Amino acid sequence: MSDYNTTHTPYVIPKLQGLYATLAPLTVLYMRVIAGAAFMVHGWPKILDPMARIGMVEGLGFHPGWFWAPLLAATEFFGGLMLVLGLLTRPAAFACSIVLCVTTWFHWVVQAEGFGGAETSLLWLSITLYFVAHGGGRFSVDRAIGRQF
Repeated sequence: MSDYNTTHTPYVIPKLQGLYATLAPLTVLYMRVIAGAAFMVHGWPKILDPMARIGMVEGLGFHPGWFWAPLLAATEFFGGLMLVLGLLTRPAAFACSIVLCVTTWFHWVVQAEGFGGAETSLLWLSITLYFVAHGGGRFSVDRAIGRQF
């Protein structure tokens, strides 16, 4: 896992190096927790009634809905929880990234909203893809147990 080390690049104001080194892992923690919490908020109603979204997922072309609707609920809620904790961060972020690819396609193509409609999904996708590539960071369960996927 990366320490988000800032010591290899010369700074215009060298005294800021320590500040940046301190802030870097905290901002990664903040980004991971907010992203995970957002997924949990979106997944919570789906977890309460996973079969309620069968029509929605089938309307997007995912058949059979009885399979995909609970999978969507679990991915959003439990994937979000795993991101919050930084546990199995890469697979959780990858699963969330797939959901965001679908929402991007839905807004851009199906709803014909273009970039403006897909913009939020694209921004969230950039965050989840960051965690696919970098892992959970210094303040994660993955780091605490000394294992990452």
